[in-house]
Amino acid sequence: MKKGTRAHSHGWLVGIAGLVVGIALMVWFPKLEAVAGVLLLVALFHLVGIAIVFGSVYSFAPERFGRLMERFRRRAPDAAGFDFGWSWGAINGPWLAAVAFLTIAFGLQLEWPGLWPAWFLVALLGVNSFIGGLLLRSSKTEGLASLPLVDLLRSDEDLVLDAGCGGGRTTLELSKVLGGGSVVAFDRFDAYYIDGGGRTLLERNLRIAGLGARVQIQQGDLTTLPFADAHFDSAVSAHVIDHLKQHKKAALTEIRRVLKPGGRFLMVVWVPGWATFSLANVFCFLLTSKAGWRRITRDVGFTIRDEGTFNGMWFAVLERPEGDGA
Repeated sequence: MKKGTRAHSHGWLVGIAGLVVGIALMVWFPKLEAVAGVLLLVALFHLVGIAIVFGSVYSFAPERFGRLMERFRRRAPDAAGFDFGWSWGAINGPWLAAVAFLTIAFGLQLEWPGLWPAWFLVALLGVNSFIGGLLLRSSKTEGLASLPLVDLLRSDEDLVLDAGCGGGRTTLELSKVLGGGSVVAFDRFDAYYIDGGGRTLLERNLRIAGLGARVQIQQGDLTTLPFADAHFDSAVSAHVIDHLKQHKKAALTEIRRVLKPGGRFLMVVWVPGWATFSLANVFCFLLTSKAGWRRITRDVGFTIRDEGTFNGMWFAVLERPEGDGA
């Protein structure tokens, strides 16, 4: 990836769709015959439209609006004090979509009650987005398991790479099973959907957990890892590789290079399915499928040792074959 570009860049697609919906709610729906004569309904559609437009603009300029939102609210850490930094826009986006869908369904039902299959389908999309919002909010707490139980480590003395560590939830999970081992928390720290990119939050979470001495923080690009060949015993990457678009194979190649022969890599990614549909609606169909991931990882030279579904996402345990000196 070129320096300065963002790997996770579908915000503009969501933003454009949101602007269209928001403007329609403010301009077209209030003109409908069943709505125009009722002041309360006109106000409802205008208010919802304004909220959707604001949220859509937020997706175009998250950093600027993130600073603005910080003036009006203080992000609340979980009960243990950990804060994994999902921004206001990212964590509330599905709920804004839910409000939009349900409002549209209400307007369609008022104007064209005979077209009940259409507005009922839109209402179901609203309920689906609301469920997606609940899933996202549950991810804010450290208590939600973020990694599946798999055969990953060579020993409790492993040196583990957390590839794309973000605010550090995966790093904290690794620390629970590592005895005398250590973790290298690696990230570009520029994700727009995590406030501040994640580094400050990561350092704070490590201090709370008392893990500062066992975790090394390093900044860089997953497609050009600054580590020697066969440097790590094992590696993990959760919800990161799937954001790299055309750079997926380059990142996987680098992770394979820095793993020792026989070392394993746990990858958790989004794939089309019920959970991702609740979070991203039709955009989930742009994600790489399970079959696509199997093909990519095998092309890179990994052997798939295990795979399954975890928290609605797909995971695979990949191994660099023994005797592989390439």
